Amino acid sequence: MRVGAFLLSAQFPGQTHAEVLERTVGATVTAERAGLDAVWLAEHHFVPYGVCPDAATLAAMLLGRTRRIGVGTAVSVLSTRHPVALGEQAALLHLTSGGRFTLGVGRGGPWIDLDVFGSGLDAYERGFPERLDLLLRWLREARVGADGPQFSFPEVAVVPRAGEPLRRPGLSSWLGLEPGQAVLPGLAGRLPRQRVDGLRPEPAEHRQAAERPQAGPPLVVACTSPGGVRLAAERGLPMLLGMHSGDEDKQEMLALYSAAWRACGRSEEQLARIRGEHVAAGVAQVEDGPSAARATLLRSMPGWFEHGLGAHRTVDGRERKMRDPHEYTALLCDLHAVGTPRQCADRLLATAERTGIRRFALLAEGSGEHEATLHNIARLGSEVLPQLS
Repeated sequence: MRVGAFLLSAQFPGQTHAEVLERTVGATVTAERAGLDAVWLAEHHFVPYGVCPDAATLAAMLLGRTRRIGVGTAVSVLSTRHPVALGEQAALLHLTSGGRFTLGVGRGGPWIDLDVFGSGLDAYERGFPERLDLLLRWLREARVGADGPQFSFPEVAVVPRAGEPLRRPGLSSWLGLEPGQAVLPGLAGRLPRQRVDGLRPEPAEHRQAAERPQAGPPLVVACTSPGGVRLAAERGLPMLLGMHSGDEDKQEMLALYSAAWRACGRSEEQLARIRGEHVAAGVAQVEDGPSAARATLLRSMPGWFEHGLGAHRTVDGRERKMRDPHEYTALLCDLHAVGTPRQCADRLLATAERTGIRRFALLAEGSGEHEATLHNIARLGSEVLPQLS
């Protein structure tokens, strides 16, 4: 089981943008100390639902503030990004972090973003496959050109190349010492506090993963429709499944993925491997009792949904329907790890048993409060994770 925190940089009513982003940074540092596998960062434009407009940029800063934990985007929106520019960012983060970066990509929505960034509605409705294929070629090949409806340019060299062998820095390098220079006694006491607290033996599974060859950063694709599932399977990429999906929904999407995978003639061995890379987004709220956990989320999340999702504007003025915020919050409480530590663990284990998914990105900031979010993540690490082994 690999459990990470899903951080939307959610702006709850009354909060400033700076306060929200400070909470995201603190949550990442706390997640590493708590032993979580990763943090996953969302990006949104022009709405308080999430105030991070570029998940890859925020990932760069957080990779610099941490040592062990993985950092992924959930997701970088390809409909408003040039695939080459995003590929260059991903390669840079992959190589400089020792392989701790995961690039999650998605189609996004029919929002006003498409007008602002000039990509247009067609990029959202029909352009995602071409954008994804160009991104994949940039991350896998030495030279890339394009001759498609959206992107056309002569062949150029890929620099830096994401597929180069990784050089994982040792402790001396991480501390800023010269090669061969010893770590001096008492030096740790003069290091920045967050780095000192983050020092701990690297788990064996992380060492083993680092020793396996990697051809660039891992990719996941957000899938919310049958077409998206088939696209991910045809490209051989794992899926990121949304918070609204229950176990039955996940099972249906996994069955569709397997069928599309086999239709491409790929092996069952490869399919078994990719199954371990699918990621399920969810919610985690750890309290001493189930009613207290639900009350925390029902008190804070409906206002955030109404305040944040209600601010979306469509690019073409089309009507959009929004879920009832209270009903949606109650649904999330029913579907996910909300309750006592034992109940949270049981919920995650049940999903893993029913679906085979063993990798989770859990929204941990549902309380909307800085200290409560950090406390929730700490309890997730200290009281829930030990029950998942």
